[in-house]
Amino acid sequence: MEIILNKILNLDHKLSEKLQLKPDQRALRSFAVFFAHSGDSWFWVAGLFIIWLLTRGNLHKFSALFAGAIIIQASLVLAIKFLIKRQRPEGQWGEIYRKTDPNSFPSGHAVRAVMLAALAWGYHLTPLNWILTIWAPLVSLARVSLGVHYLVDILAGWLLGILIAIIFIQTTPFFLSLMPFVF
Repeated sequence: MEIILNKILNLDHKLSEKLQLKPDQRALRSFAVFFAHSGDSWFWVAGLFIIWLLTRGNLHKFSALFAGAIIIQASLVLAIKFLIKRQRPEGQWGEIYRKTDPNSFPSGHAVRAVMLAALAWGYHLTPLNWILTIWAPLVSLARVSLGVHYLVDILAGWLLGILIAIIFIQTTPFFLSLMPFVF
């Protein structure tokens, strides 16, 4: 079993390394940096909080649900990362991520991006569901191309993001009844 796991991790390392952008690929790197940061949890929670403050009705409700899902997701991912402790790929970009969170598995950005897209589909939020479905792989692949994650981190993140979204959608009535003052 250990031999198979090592082969998978070696292949993951090689494929991920091939997808990393070179320093002279400035335009692509700028594009990747934009998408890599667009998945930051603080950015999403802050934006959703502003929407929650300024709106009423469905927009108010869904901004609170999405923010709650992000907080739950980020906590779960952080716990998994500290249990598994897979080191990030070596690299120069993403110093803040490397210092505050040296572990790479699973990619929190991939979990969050796919979870948000799946939530938008589950809540029937068109056209947001389409926009987030296009955005999610761009965020995820940007993280590999900038060398802060491996492909396996991304794939595990996608699976976990879908699972969290399914559970969160199923438990939405509970959250709505538990904290009606928020929604």
